[in-house]
Amino acid sequence: MAVTQSTQVRYSTVAIWFHWTIAALVIANLAIGLLHENLLDGVAWAMPLHISFGLTVLILSIGRILWRLSHPMPPVPSDIPRWQQVASRGTHVALYALILLMPLTGWLMVSGGKRPIGFYWLANFPKLPVSQALGGVGHEAHGVLGWLMLALVILHVGAALRHHVILRDGVLARMWPGVAKSG
Repeated sequence: MAVTQSTQVRYSTVAIWFHWTIAALVIANLAIGLLHENLLDGVAWAMPLHISFGLTVLILSIGRILWRLSHPMPPVPSDIPRWQQVASRGTHVALYALILLMPLTGWLMVSGGKRPIGFYWLANFPKLPVSQALGGVGHEAHGVLGWLMLALVILHVGAALRHHVILRDGVLARMWPGVAKSG
């Protein structure tokens, strides 16, 4: 049977929880990361929280990917044009890559520094065995990937809102928490 907007199946509760938790942490980290030099200069908690959020994103992303590999996503509605399905798949693959690469390059960057890596002021996270120079490479990559992440988040949110507000096709409801399952 073809999947149409009236028979859409939702993502699992676990997948929805992973999605929205990681999304909130990524958006908060983009704000802190992009604003820390100007608006948050001198705010002592900003970068330690940014690092802790990033490490949390890494841990949750590994869990999310393992969950996704063992729990296939619901079928794409048949009324979505092929080019949109390809664009969506490419964006999602890039987002999955970035939710791993952003924290990894950040971890690489702070591992090259002299200070310990605090994790929510509770414990120190282990450092990667890297030189200061390699930490600098991590810093540069982290900055570039941050701008790419911002662009993809804007694209992703814009596409979700287009489906919800303009097309009214129920695509966003598949991942929205608290909506009753259908199909």
